[in-house]
Amino acid sequence: MLYQNEILWFILLIVNFSGITLAYRLFGKSGLYAWTAMAIIIANIQVMKTIKFFGLVTAMGNIIYGSTFLVTDILCENYGKESARKAVMIGFFTLIFTTIIMQLCLAFIPDQSDTLSPALEQIFSLLPRITVASLTAYIISQFHDVWAFDFWKRKTKGKHLWLRNNASTMVSQLIDNAVFTWIAFVGFGIFWEQVFPWEVIAEIFITSYIMKFIVAVLDTPFVYLSRVIKESLAEK
Repeated sequence: MLYQNEILWFILLIVNFSGITLAYRLFGKSGLYAWTAMAIIIANIQVMKTIKFFGLVTAMGNIIYGSTFLVTDILCENYGKESARKAVMIGFFTLIFTTIIMQLCLAFIPDQSDTLSPALEQIFSLLPRITVASLTAYIISQFHDVWAFDFWKRKTKGKHLWLRNNASTMVSQLIDNAVFTWIAFVGFGIFWEQVFPWEVIAEIFITSYIMKFIVAVLDTPFVYLSRVIKESLAEK
């Protein structure tokens, strides 16, 4: 089907934003913390699938990972930066222990009747540099997002929500993309060598950031919607 991936991508975008909104409406802050933990795990599984998006090759996971920035922006806007930082640390903790637990799980010798162990190994046997890249990019970019959102909120005296949401998220996504791409694909020359030629790395970097940029722009109405949800939660 022509443009099937592109159509599905935008459907997935709406599903993710709707999921965050519903989690917040039903469970308040706890729902947003739960979404963060779920999203960081799913993002690191989805990233193993590559697709073509408007003719360019890119990895999945950009939407669900980008949704974690929407969560921190909602928390920072409605409850302050400490609540947003808590969400960041929940995601960091979840990713570390998911990785540790699954590596121990893979170390078990499968029974002869086991037909799914090879598939699990393909999914969860991540290279150390990918895990390090993901964790490093996540913690740096997310803490920057919380700081930047709070900074612009104070500078604008609580006005222009659209400005602080987009200004903080777009820069944070750029930082995330740069850190992850460098550690995962370029390396340091001493510990890890460069994986792909520069032109391939550049295509991955540009395509991923464009997708994250779109996510950042389109999540703005949902931050405004979160204000309405907060008021309805306060009335209960």
